[in-house]
Amino acid sequence: MIFWKNEQKVQKKQNRKLVKKAIFSTSLMMLLATGIVFAEGTNSVDTVYHVYVDGNHIGQVSDQTIVEEIIHTKLQNAEKKYEDIDLAIGENVEFLSELVFNPTYDNDSISQYLEENLTIKSPVTALKMGDNVVGYFENQEDAEKVIQDYQLKYVDQDTLDKIQAAKSARVESDGPQIVAPTTGKPADLAVGDAIILDVSLSEKVSFSDEKVDPNKVNTVKEGLKLLEKGTLEEEKHKVQEGEVLGSIASKYDLSLDTLLELNPKLKEDSLLQIGQEINVTEYKPFVDVVVNKEEKKKETIAYKTEIVESDELFKGDQKVTQEGSDGEKIVHYALELHNGKETKRDVLEETITKEVVNKVIVKGTKVIPSRGTGTLKWPTVGGYISSEQGYRWGSYHKGIDIARPSSRAILAADNGTVVFAGRQGSFGNKIEINHNNGMKTIYAHLSSIQVSVGQTVQQGTQIGIMGATGHATGIHLHFEVYKNGALQNPLKYLK
Repeated sequence: MIFWKNEQKVQKKQNRKLVKKAIFSTSLMMLLATGIVFAEGTNSVDTVYHVYVDGNHIGQVSDQTIVEEIIHTKLQNAEKKYEDIDLAIGENVEFLSELVFNPTYDNDSISQYLEENLTIKSPVTALKMGDNVVGYFENQEDAEKVIQDYQLKYVDQDTLDKIQAAKSARVESDGPQIVAPTTGKPADLAVGDAIILDVSLSEKVSFSDEKVDPNKVNTVKEGLKLLEKGTLEEEKHKVQEGEVLGSIASKYDLSLDTLLELNPKLKEDSLLQIGQEINVTEYKPFVDVVVNKEEKKKETIAYKTEIVESDELFKGDQKVTQEGSDGEKIVHYALELHNGKETKRDVLEETITKEVVNKVIVKGTKVIPSRGTGTLKWPTVGGYISSEQGYRWGSYHKGIDIARPSSRAILAADNGTVVFAGRQGSFGNKIEINHNNGMKTIYAHLSSIQVSVGQTVQQGTQIGIMGATGHATGIHLHFEVYKNGALQNPLKYLK
């Protein structure tokens, strides 16, 4: 591939003023006919000119200047419209001279034919990426400049110049090669540094000489836009939640009518399904600028959390036995980018500079039994019975009251399942535990509740704090016991 060299075409405009910009593409073939027999008498022999357009004979004229004048006039008129573009006749016009007796000519009809059928073209360089024509340019230098400007979107000028110089040196010494030279070893980089090793194109670039309508000739700026825009390709769009045909069309810069043409089975009011595939078209780049680079960077190694199960802790409980700390490493990467987007990343070297320490959490697996033992444990930390079960103040006292404990913690009297935990009338804050063996206990007047309905509790675990909520004369615990639905005297079961 030949790249643009930053040489200024200093004399271009001056030369255009000195020479005729239009280029005659006619191939004037003057072949004298042989074997002419001269008859006796006064008949004269004259030259006729057979005119051929793209190999087709269209007639004969008395003088080739008739054709040349038509060509000249067409080119001259076109020059007024296309001042800075080289022009030529699009067709191949040829002459064949012949000596004949008493010739006839088609000067007028041929002139009219040429006026109507000869076209004005511009000799250009076509820039191709693979099989796709990107655009047409006045010369190969302009086409190469387009390629360079496109590459400069992703690398700086200095880097591109160095890589191209290295490639040119290799071509001269070793013949054509595709990528920049490498030693097979990572580049010598400091931490935080990066280096671009190669810049290439994903498609083969080629140039060809063609003639096109002058209106199709592109400037370098126009060519860059064409290269950036790319070419239309058919795509499939999967419908997302909330999308309608109008929003899908806008996303791909299509009109609704165009979208419906691409999808004949759809109508403007069609109901779309999530995941449904819709035919769309989307611009894809003609070519990718492929950048190969290396970088060396410091990275954090995030610590992981290890979970260790233990039957020494109850299920739902956990404790941290080792705090985690991040490690550090120096990594040397090889990267490949297509049009600025990373498509590949390989690790060339990796050095750990600080070891990672994982966090260790021990989680309990011990299951709290939900069935009671039948023997009730004292539900407070110390304290005394301030009021026993029985009649008092004109009503029956269903439980016992326990006051003045050494701690206000309220404890589950036995294993069981919490079936009520909340505020209830004169009880105030109340907890009710079903011991799943026919027994049930009630804890009332709590200042706070530390369990929830459905929770399994173990005998002796804290379930709340003693208080004076509801109808209470002071801080104490009201404690009731039931067996198979019948009220029991708690003292019968308490140990």
